[in-house]
Amino acid sequence: MTMTPGIRKFALLLHVAFSLGWMGSVLAYLALAANGLLGRDAALARSAYLSMELIGWTVIVPFSLATLLSGLLQSLGTEWGLFRHYWVTVKFVLAAAGSLILLTHMKVVGQMADSARAATFSDEAFGGIRVQLVVHAAGGLLVLLAATALSFYKPWGMTPYGRRIQQAHSAPVLAIDKSSTAPSRLGIYYLLGIMGTVLALLLLHHLAGGGLRHH
Repeated sequence: MTMTPGIRKFALLLHVAFSLGWMGSVLAYLALAANGLLGRDAALARSAYLSMELIGWTVIVPFSLATLLSGLLQSLGTEWGLFRHYWVTVKFVLAAAGSLILLTHMKVVGQMADSARAATFSDEAFGGIRVQLVVHAAGGLLVLLAATALSFYKPWGMTPYGRRIQQAHSAPVLAIDKSSTAPSRLGIYYLLGIMGTVLALLLLHHLAGGGLRHH
């Protein structure tokens, strides 16, 4: 079902707002994680990790899920579809994988916040987890930047499924400015390769239980 122009614009507005909120909150989260890793003040580090837990559950997680759901609504309610164009599908996969890793990652954040609440907390404790928090925040930011790039460049065109749907409905091909996308496709391939590697490594790290063994 295709949305009316008014509803479509409102859905797009929500999706953009949620996406910007997700990226902005991750930037703040990364700043806190870096302060906790590099700072030498135990009180400030304690506050940073407590703030990270608060921001994670009350801001980043809601924004990530809202971005995922609004993007799904945007794709299914417009002619772009979810599986008709490669860039839409890849962007959805990035958002879904990023949200899944984020939810798993929050267990590590909670562990670090619990440690920060302890009276014996010091600015040199839990070094492995501190590094992990920074790496995950930076990786999440790169994934969001990749998704933003996909929204602007819209590379690769239609999938075989999309072409079949188009032929069935005898719809015209959506216009894509090849002059702007062709020179940049190689860079997009490299960027997505890096993002996919980051996601795979983070997910494997969580599945191996690496975030729970740095006492």
